[in-house]
Amino acid sequence: MCISKDHRFLYSLLTGLLGICLFGFAQDFEKIQVQTIKVTENIYMVVGGGGNIGVSVGQDGILLIDSQFSELLEKIKAEIAKISSGPIRIVCNTNWHYDHVSGNEPLAKAGALIIAHENTRKGMASEQYFPEFDQKSPPYPEAALPAVTFRESLTLYFNGDEVQILHIPNAHSDADLVFFFRKANVIHTGDICFPGMYPFIDVGHGGSVAGTIAGADKIAGMIDTATKVIPGHGSLSDREGVLAYRNMLAAVRDRIAKLIQEGKTLEQVLEAKPTADFDKTMAPDIPAEMFVKIVYGDLTKR
Repeated sequence: MCISKDHRFLYSLLTGLLGICLFGFAQDFEKIQVQTIKVTENIYMVVGGGGNIGVSVGQDGILLIDSQFSELLEKIKAEIAKISSGPIRIVCNTNWHYDHVSGNEPLAKAGALIIAHENTRKGMASEQYFPEFDQKSPPYPEAALPAVTFRESLTLYFNGDEVQILHIPNAHSDADLVFFFRKANVIHTGDICFPGMYPFIDVGHGGSVAGTIAGADKIAGMIDTATKVIPGHGSLSDREGVLAYRNMLAAVRDRIAKLIQEGKTLEQVLEAKPTADFDKTMAPDIPAEMFVKIVYGDLTKR
């Protein structure tokens, strides 16, 4: 896939400002190791430089949830080839952010059907403006866009499983989907869940702290203690991990809301360190200060 200079600039800017590798352009793709983790007999999680990829293999072929970075696609395909020689028939996107959809175009050109929420296609098909950074992101090529979209829910019957796909509104973004493999008892949460990490919530494109908490509640209500949870980022988790993540979000949200009610400025909220008791257990991918700024901005609409 040809990556425009505008896309590179935007995401390198995001990476620099956030101090993370979430969007990928601070990464040396040659050095990134792609790893496959077995979740159940025919469900796997591929970990690399972007969002975690869910993989279903079986008699119907291969289904991918997210496509990560096009720069890593050959490594990803090589890992998948170790577990299945079947064709990649379906690619589903959990949202439209670059680290989840960059591999769409070459996979679609190779014959895969791209499925996503209708807002993912809209987001990818049009220029996007990120007010936090005063930057624009140009449209994606037509071949990268989802060919099948929906608004609320969709069910796929693939590789002997029933895959329930649900839209969770205004959570991490305006286009979040979760994928529940009912027979395998595995759920891919996309970026609604970052267990063990502070999240990036795209408030500028429909995301919200309240929606993310509601999304985690929805996911927790769908699953049981035996369910394997593939998060958008982070390690393989379970229902307990989802609930711990949800409770962290609610606690930080409530603390910042209280400080706002007391008339505290952003600088004063940062000085109060409302995440202090969580900082030692959270991975450093997204700094606590950035997360506090996101929550403060969402609650004050600034």
